Order: sequence, then C-alpha cells, then structure tokens
Amino acid sequence: MLDLPQYLNDISGAVIGAAIQVHSVLGPGFLESIYELAMVEELSARNIEFERQIRIPVHYRGKCIAEHRLDLLVAGEVVIELKAVSAITEAHAAQTMSYLKAGAFQLGLILNFNTAVLRDGIRRVVSSG
Repeated sequence: MLDLPQYLNDISGAVIGAAIQVHSVLGPGFLESIYELAMVEELSARNIEFERQIRIPVHYRGKCIAEHRLDLLVAGEVVIELKAVSAITEAHAAQTMSYLKAGAFQLGLILNFNTAVLRDGIRRVVSSG
C-alpha cells in the first residue's frame, strides 16, 4: 500500500466520521441521492470544505473526449464516491480509480451506505500517480 501524506489521511478520517454520523441517523435502505444530500449537510455542519457534482474532463490524445462527474470532492483533494449497493465491487473501485486518474488525485473513498455497519462499506482507493 502506498504511503499517503498525513493531511490526506486526516481528510479521509473527517469524511468517514461524517459518513458514520449520516449512517447512524439514516441507516441503510435509501437512494444514493439521499445519502449525498445528507453528506452535504453533515460536511457543512462540520465546516469541511467540499464541492458537489463537479465535472472532471477526460483526455485522450490531448483532447477532452468526455467528463466524469464526482459525487463529492473534499478539500480539493479526496474523491468521494457514494453508493447504496449490496456490495462494493471491483467495477466500483475501477470507476473510482478512473476519477483519480482523470483529476490527478491520490485518494478516493467509496462509501456504501447499504450496510448494517458503515465500517463494512468503506473502501479506500489510492492512485500511484
């Protein structure tokens, strides 16, 4: 596993704390869009800087060919992908990795709220470059 700068670990810890609060109030069973709105409220309440639904260009051969849309970008550094699925799959990890590559970010968190305990629905995705 790659060593990340401490500030990225601090940001991810703060986001996970916010997500645990959202999950403790709402529990599993809602749509991803509901969790996104709740995360926006919780991050705002905690004064954690974030952007929502931002577009990241995808380049191929020097041309912008498409755009990704990130659920949340925290502190301009950490990509947050929100899920409400039965399990996080390798496809979800690959999708998050593509966001990291397109935006030149190092760290992404997949937060799956469709779990009895949120700890079981968290996956870190780290880009090597």
